[in-house]
Amino acid sequence: MSESNLQMIGGEPVVTVGLISSVESASFSLKSEFVTGEGGRLAAGSYHARVGEGGSIEIIGDVDERPMSLAEFRLTPLDPGTSFVIRDVIIGIDFHWRRNEDQEFRGSLMIKLDEERRLLLINEISVEDYLSSVISSEMSESAHSELLKAHSVISRSWLLAQLTPFKEPRTRVPESDGNKLIRWYDREDHRDFDVCADDHCQRYQGITRQTSLSAKTAVGKTSGQVLVYHDGLCDARYSKACGGMTESFDAAWEDRKIPYLTVSYDGRSFPAGFSLPLTDEEKARLWIDNSPPAYCNTKGRDVLDKILPDFDQETTDFYRWRVMIGQEELRDLLRLKLGIDFGAVHKLEPVVRGGSGRIVKLRITGDRETKIIGKELEIRRALSPAHLYSSAFFVETESSHTGPPSHFILKGAGWGHGVGLCQIGAAIMAEQEYNYEQILGHYYRGTVLKQLY
Repeated sequence: MSESNLQMIGGEPVVTVGLISSVESASFSLKSEFVTGEGGRLAAGSYHARVGEGGSIEIIGDVDERPMSLAEFRLTPLDPGTSFVIRDVIIGIDFHWRRNEDQEFRGSLMIKLDEERRLLLINEISVEDYLSSVISSEMSESAHSELLKAHSVISRSWLLAQLTPFKEPRTRVPESDGNKLIRWYDREDHRDFDVCADDHCQRYQGITRQTSLSAKTAVGKTSGQVLVYHDGLCDARYSKACGGMTESFDAAWEDRKIPYLTVSYDGRSFPAGFSLPLTDEEKARLWIDNSPPAYCNTKGRDVLDKILPDFDQETTDFYRWRVMIGQEELRDLLRLKLGIDFGAVHKLEPVVRGGSGRIVKLRITGDRETKIIGKELEIRRALSPAHLYSSAFFVETESSHTGPPSHFILKGAGWGHGVGLCQIGAAIMAEQEYNYEQILGHYYRGTVLKQLY
């Protein structure tokens, strides 16, 4: 991306965030009066949106007898300081802590139909207001100020890197044939809005948790600051815990090298007794089977309670973990998640590992089918009712007879894809008195800070 492209922005952008997708109906409430964009008005109160006849959307209030009908609604508050509440928003979609919440938002509410004539609820809001919510949703308000400032910069950089005119062209050609199923999931999956509100993009829970003065302060102190690499806006990815090694971009998404999203040790000096690269099976197993020192290698509840939101604190074994899957459970999972009946599963074998030890391609051998699947998120989806914490694992088996294994034991490292900033590692760095510029320099090598607006 050229310097001229970075200069195209004239001020703070506006972003559209998908709150609820592909539903037949949705309920919401307005805290004060909103205008519809077609000259109509909706007073404060509770409302229900549904798919109407002839390609319309109908909105009816709790006290109304007749619905208001339009092809698309754009509800804008007369008072910019007011808010609206969406009922039953799903957070943690497909993750182990998935749940429904009523969530409150500022800005405008758009209600439209997708290609399948189902409802989309979209929040239109300024970037900096969006970021105040993201930081409050991703990290606890008690987290160190330098961590929150670092997170503000990367969340802003990642967001703007997804938007036109900043978006770089991407090649999306998943590898799929009779023996392979290789695919990945990125922001390009969203067509009707810029980003979603869940972990697929960035956690955005409106002002539901945006009571954090520390998050607002961090966003304000870094307002307009982004990471730049060779005059290009950085696609600043991040995950919860890297397990001691960050991963490269191409291990999780398309086969493209990004110089600032590479494999690196999450600590000061690489520990003795281990060697690289972790693409080697024996070296990866040794790394995962032990607990080498790293910034994110912490179990101190005082630190974790300080930096993690309440639902993230339900996870305690993110640095090293163990999962046991029974034969029948595994067969059912693979049928459900991949639509493939492998029969009795005999082997789960790493075919390709990334530099952090994460499995990029996994061979599943069964009585009826043998297939290589990837990349890392597809593997995590296939082997868990939610998502495995990461694809950095090795497999052991248990069996009481000569047939297929009765159980598969997965021993793993880290939480998430591991690319870019490690949130828990960065939090520990901040606690050790690193400033936000040093934290960013550790996780995004060769980048510089730039004031974009």
